[in-house]
Amino acid sequence: MPTSFTVVPVEAQGEERGPAERDGQRQEEEEDDERDRGSGDGIARESSPFINSAEMDRGNMYEGKNMALFEEEMDSNPMVSSLLNKLANYTNLTQGVVEHEADEDSKRKEVKVPRMGTFIGVYLPCLQNILGVILFLRLTWIVGTAGVLESFIIVFMCCACTMLTAISMSAIATNGVVPSGGSYYMISRSLGPEFGGAVGLCFYLGTTFAGAMYILGTIEILLTYISPSAAIFKAEEAGETEAMLNNMRIYGTCIIILMAIVVFVGVKYVNKLALVFLACVILSIIAIYAGVIKTAFDPPDFPICLLGNRTLSKRNFDVCAKFTESNNETKTTTLWNLFCDSSLLNATCDDYFSLNNVTEIQGIPGIMSGVLADNLWSTYSEKGSIVEKKDQPSVAGSEEIKMGGLPYVFTDIMTYFTMLVGIYFPSVTGIMAGSNRSGDLKDAQKSIPTGTILAISTTSFIYLSCIVLFGACIEGVILRDKFGEAVNGNLVVGTLAWPSPWVIVIGSFFSTCGAGLQSLTGAPRLLQAIARDGIVPFIQVFGHGKANGEPTWALLLTAGICEIGILIASLDSVAPILSMFFLMCYMFVNLACAVQTLLRTPNWRPRFKYYHWTLSFLGMSLCLALMFICSWYYALIAMLIAGCIYKYIEYRGAEKEWGDGIRGLSLNAARYALLRVEDGPPHTKNWRPQLLVLLNLDSEQLVKHPRLLSFTSQLKAGKGLTIVGSVLQGIFLDKCTETQKAEENVKALMGVEKTKGFCQIVVSPNFRDGISYLIQSAGLGGMKHNTVLMAWPQSWKQTENRFSWKNFVDTVRETTAAQQALLVAKNIDLFPTNQERFTEGNIDVWWIVHDGGMLMLLPFLLRQHKVWRKCKMRIFTVAQMDDNSIQMKKDLQMFLYHLRLNAEVEVVEMFENDISAFTYEKTLVMEQRSQMLKQMQLSKNEREREAQLIHDRNTASHSAPAVKASVAAAVPEKVQMTWTKEKFVAEKHKPKDSNVSGFKDIFNMKPNQSNVRRMHTAVKLNGVVLNKSQHAQLVLLNMPGPPKNRKGDENYMEFLEVLTEGLDRVLLVRGSGREVITIYS
Repeated sequence: MPTSFTVVPVEAQGEERGPAERDGQRQEEEEDDERDRGSGDGIARESSPFINSAEMDRGNMYEGKNMALFEEEMDSNPMVSSLLNKLANYTNLTQGVVEHEADEDSKRKEVKVPRMGTFIGVYLPCLQNILGVILFLRLTWIVGTAGVLESFIIVFMCCACTMLTAISMSAIATNGVVPSGGSYYMISRSLGPEFGGAVGLCFYLGTTFAGAMYILGTIEILLTYISPSAAIFKAEEAGETEAMLNNMRIYGTCIIILMAIVVFVGVKYVNKLALVFLACVILSIIAIYAGVIKTAFDPPDFPICLLGNRTLSKRNFDVCAKFTESNNETKTTTLWNLFCDSSLLNATCDDYFSLNNVTEIQGIPGIMSGVLADNLWSTYSEKGSIVEKKDQPSVAGSEEIKMGGLPYVFTDIMTYFTMLVGIYFPSVTGIMAGSNRSGDLKDAQKSIPTGTILAISTTSFIYLSCIVLFGACIEGVILRDKFGEAVNGNLVVGTLAWPSPWVIVIGSFFSTCGAGLQSLTGAPRLLQAIARDGIVPFIQVFGHGKANGEPTWALLLTAGICEIGILIASLDSVAPILSMFFLMCYMFVNLACAVQTLLRTPNWRPRFKYYHWTLSFLGMSLCLALMFICSWYYALIAMLIAGCIYKYIEYRGAEKEWGDGIRGLSLNAARYALLRVEDGPPHTKNWRPQLLVLLNLDSEQLVKHPRLLSFTSQLKAGKGLTIVGSVLQGIFLDKCTETQKAEENVKALMGVEKTKGFCQIVVSPNFRDGISYLIQSAGLGGMKHNTVLMAWPQSWKQTENRFSWKNFVDTVRETTAAQQALLVAKNIDLFPTNQERFTEGNIDVWWIVHDGGMLMLLPFLLRQHKVWRKCKMRIFTVAQMDDNSIQMKKDLQMFLYHLRLNAEVEVVEMFENDISAFTYEKTLVMEQRSQMLKQMQLSKNEREREAQLIHDRNTASHSAPAVKASVAAAVPEKVQMTWTKEKFVAEKHKPKDSNVSGFKDIFNMKPNQSNVRRMHTAVKLNGVVLNKSQHAQLVLLNMPGPPKNRKGDENYMEFLEVLTEGLDRVLLVRGSGREVITIYS
């Protein structure tokens, strides 16, 4: 019923209509709403966090009024207003907190909006993660060993590396919403699941080993500086180093169990304590700066005892002198007893002790003392060497006596520049702390760049200033004294602090404890995030956890890996390991930014503008250089682990499409390569069959001959181009669903048959035209097919078969016109599957005419595959009466030798002889059938059906009288005609004599001599091939071309049928007219 509409303002609608009209309109609206909900365009609504179906349905009533033009689109796409409303309210849960997010969403009444700003959310967490154990325990030792200048270079390199990485990370983090998951999420979504999984697991391992390093640092502070008496293994029983390592292992294992229980029971307490741990770090740093200022006018009193220029450990003596004077009596000291065999003045003492004086100098002379000049240069040493003061006078003694028991300060490891880089680098890690909390920030796209870069700037200033200040305030021998033995076992940096060394000791103890707890909290969540993405199958079990989402299994694995680091027991050995994993992670963050910038993908629109691909590339190069500087063998091991994970994900992992940069890079590379190969056809040496495989589909869109794809994979072995094409008959708009289903089925079968290639389904009103479209347009640029592979139409005589003989012959003609080779597999269902193996047999090549060498090349390619590997290749060629068969065989053998092909050669002599009666009769029957159908003037379908009936009756006959009798019998019995009114009238008025005379002509006709000769060739050649190759595993034959006169197309099919009769597996080969194999290198 037509309805008139009046355009009025929305507010005035109610005023313009009367009550009755409004009621009728409302009823129509309700009916429209019901109809809209029940119908539509059949497209499912988008599954998106921004589209809520219930609200959409309620909103349709209003949207439909003002936007009627777009009502079809509204079934599947939201209005802009509703989309913006969803976007404004969109929030993000911290990854790993809720296991069943869908259930929780339904229970949650309102979503709590994140409130953390830049300072609390990014700056302080980064500060806490960057400043840590290395600053307190190793930085003074690094300054003393490498000197101020080289230490400055080490710190500057590492800080530059993290700053460049932070710039790249800021660009990625501000390019859209980054859920919690930090670097793993950024790398995986930017570089793809393979890189993301590999680097994510490396980052997880780095975080886990960082936990081990912090725990080792905690124990070192406890046993060396807080309570040395708590050691289980004493230095007197085993060597000092060995005792320390064993203590580390025992205490480390206990602490890791304790920490794992704390994390398991209540992670919220760890987060609440984070502020306490951060306060400890900041207070400790303030104490260091306060101590430096105090040294300017009141240096602390920390005397060092030197024997000659050698530093003495003050753990075992108090007085720094050989003897003391008391009451005019000279007494030897404890130090004397350590170097001499008795306390008497005439005792036998160590040679060096006797020759050199004992002196005492201030360990911390202060910032104004000028000690900086002495500490500028490096002092690297071997393991076990004595810490010596450079400019102190010394007399060398005989070194025959072992110095192991003497109270010198020894170096515990060999030192060199690259090793110090590996030990120092973990002190600049932790820059991802802000991006890991991106889900809890008020404005992540503003806070992450600002907070991270400010934190790195602050910590870089602290580190660089500390290097200069340590070098300017502390004596060099104290700096090189790793465990503070020369200052009564005090923490070296603690001696500088004000008001007391205990501020640093207690502060560093709690900060390392907190850092270890946070590593054990963060690492399992990272592993859980990777496991839940489903890209690494073997870790999926770690995606599960407690009901509230706590990653129990991941925590157990983390504690286990952490225990490996604890068993290594040396902080200096664990630090380079985690340096590798962090450096690899940072390297790929830089790579991700560089790739995205260079590709200029439309989606790459970061809010952070201060980045450039050269900076990212420089950061990536610096990371790689630092990896090999730290330890080349650790770097190779880390790369090997990452490579193995990458390949594992590539082969076994789930397929994920995240719009990553590597996919974009592949597209760019493909475009570049396609433009390069566009220039012209490949050289003969590079020629290989690039296949277009024409498949037949049944009514269910399933592939009729799956063995055709098996044969394709055997022929291609994953090399070159393969396009698998098929044609659906109809109109594309009506066949969309069938096309998708057909494509899915073909791709699934390609996966099963391991056929690597592309699928292309064409919808065409005419089946023959569809095949023509594929032959003409499949492929792109230089990546076009040069060979068509298809199955022989077994039922070509049946008129119901859409791929009839007419379509087949036209396809042969079109491949020839397109200068493409053609392969026709006859009896394709008898061909082997990819799982079969021929243990013996032959591949026989019947080389009748030279077609560019395709016949030679195909068996060679087939024998590369396991199915055909054990088959031997035999080549047969046919000699005519005038040919010298012996010379032909020699020439062919020489030709094969130059082609580097191994094959048996045989020349078959096929002399001209009389045409047999069977050949004559077979040709006659074939022509009679065609002529008879023309005479009967039936429709096309009826003519083909009649031809089949006559042919079936006659093929078994081998004598002329029998043939004639069966034809005569067939005509009156089997002719079936579909009569219409027009045909009936035409038949009624047709002269009857002409029909009768037509049939008489058929039975009195003589066959065409050209057809007789062709049939003679087919029969004779078939006999020769059967004789030699009946039991061959595969027979390759030259395929004769179709006749130029299209009237003989059906006869052509008959010739091919006769030619291949009696053979199991036949591949008819028709060359493209160009050489595809060469004798030249």
